[in-house]
Amino acid sequence: MSRKTTVIEVKGTSITVASDSHGDYISLTDMLKAKDGEFFISDWLRNRNTVEFLGIWESVHNPGFNYGEFAAIRSQAGLNSYKLSVKEWVAQTNAIGLRATAGRYGGTFAHKDIAFEFGMWISPEFKIYLIREFQRLKDEENSRLNLGWNLQRTLAKINYRIHTDAIRDTLIPPVITKQQATLVYANEADLLNVALFGQTARQWRDAHPGVEGNIRDHAPLEQLVVLTNLESLNSVLIRQGLPQPERLRKLNEIAISQMRTLLAAGNVKRLK
Repeated sequence: MSRKTTVIEVKGTSITVASDSHGDYISLTDMLKAKDGEFFISDWLRNRNTVEFLGIWESVHNPGFNYGEFAAIRSQAGLNSYKLSVKEWVAQTNAIGLRATAGRYGGTFAHKDIAFEFGMWISPEFKIYLIREFQRLKDEENSRLNLGWNLQRTLAKINYRIHTDAIRDTLIPPVITKQQATLVYANEADLLNVALFGQTARQWRDAHPGVEGNIRDHAPLEQLVVLTNLESLNSVLIRQGLPQPERLRKLNEIAISQMRTLLAAGNVKRLK
């Protein structure tokens, strides 16, 4: 599973944020550094309100949550003799909101919803600053993604001009109507759509009535990267005189290979 770690600064304390396909998890171990005096995560876990909150969170987000074990833990929570570690909580209830990890960025991590609640145990002020810094991190990430998507979409459009020039110079006879030329361009555009998306522009529109834009406007950044490559490659194959069926087969093989490479580097947002 691909896992990305980032560090944010909250009131002078460096806190690790680990993100993967399950969401964003914040290091409770790092957060404890901002707490005055001796305080342990196990102290927080033994509180009945904590256990109730964790149980509700898991019931909403975790279909595999073990309610039987949770009931047993809840009945003991708050007692002086009650002790529970994060590893025990996860092992007994099959919880997904808390994690105990090893390695360079090891420690106890909690899903952001839970980490924000844990922030109240540090201080109300700390919780507010934690939420603010986390949101700033997400805003910056979204801004970078949007910038990258827009740049790649622009490159794809520029590359498409190279693609259409190759069509004009090679596939279009010297004397045809403007409408006939348009049909050839659209046919070659759909060649790329089928090679990459597995469907024509018309098929996508029929499956998404009322959605603005076209199939390429709703493609994720990774598919736009591959589309840019396919446009360049198809222009070369056109000039080489390869027939359309053979070009489609080659482009599809290349699209599959490149998408597999990108998938290995991280999760790709699918077309909606």
